[in-house]
Amino acid sequence: MTSLLSRRETAPQARTARVGLLASVLGVVLLAALTAAVAWGSTSVPPAEVWSVVWHRLSGDTPRPGTNDLIVWQLRVPRALLAALVGAGLGLVGTAVQALVRNPLADPYLLGISNGASLGAVAAIVLGVGAGGALGLGLSGAAFAGALATFALVWAVARRGGGFAPLRLVLAGVAIGQFLSGFTSYLVLQAGDEQQTHSVLFWLMGSLSGANWDLLAVPAVAVPAGWLCLQARARGLNALLMGDETAAGLGIDVTRLRRELFTVTSVLTGVLVAVSGAIAFVALMVPHVCRLVVGGDHRRLLPVSALFGALLLVVVDIVCRTAMDTQELPVGVVTSLIGAPAMLYLLDRRLGSGS
Repeated sequence: MTSLLSRRETAPQARTARVGLLASVLGVVLLAALTAAVAWGSTSVPPAEVWSVVWHRLSGDTPRPGTNDLIVWQLRVPRALLAALVGAGLGLVGTAVQALVRNPLADPYLLGISNGASLGAVAAIVLGVGAGGALGLGLSGAAFAGALATFALVWAVARRGGGFAPLRLVLAGVAIGQFLSGFTSYLVLQAGDEQQTHSVLFWLMGSLSGANWDLLAVPAVAVPAGWLCLQARARGLNALLMGDETAAGLGIDVTRLRRELFTVTSVLTGVLVAVSGAIAFVALMVPHVCRLVVGGDHRRLLPVSALFGALLLVVVDIVCRTAMDTQELPVGVVTSLIGAPAMLYLLDRRLGSGS
């Protein structure tokens, strides 16, 4: 009996240790991937030179003359960091949304927020306001404004009748998202020239090509803040998966929790889509892969999903930049090519195991 109790007490500690080790490994691999993302490209830079440039910049030394400083610090480091931030944010959002609506197939597109951001950005491109735009919004600002407007609309519809049920939230998001998607398609048809159409389609498929230090500022604040907000509600996320009645029995204010989760995930999604376009499958696939490794406890799942999402998108962006000599691939194309087979494999594995 004593040994049985001892094993029960040490099991959570062992799981925590394993997750800590996994997070450490992911962190090291992510650092290596970031180094590769900066070093590889049309003009290769040795990794040692990459870190030398970064060290000189971070230590406040005078930038050394030459093209390496421009390539590394001004072009590739912001892009690599943006890929990591967007990937981490999508991993967090996907994990939270799947618990929010108790649906393993949920992602930000299900709630319509991505569609609203896409409509705002496409309108900015087609109407010619992407460079500075009406009210000074620019492309990213227009995308974020579209996301917030959609958030308010979905919120209003989902709250009709005083409830905040998952089914009502999903149906409102899907219906409004499809409507906005149709309007976006109409705007694409109104594009004045081939270059405009190309810009719209490239943005709709996701792109990190516009990364710069100024663009990094908002996601660099929003993603860590979003993670802290979600991590503080990890117990509530676990409770939601067991059903509303069980969660309420555990002392969780279910309606308030859903309202908070919907707000955090919507704002974070708006920020991510505003800086990177619509990137498919990352928010859907990452939580499933991480659950297979660390289980469904959101105290462990959230940080691992953020790290794995960051690593995945950094690697995908390397492929997008280097796969073709003549042009860059949209990020969403590569994530879809990876994500669809991966999801089919996970589905087959679940069905095969009877779960």
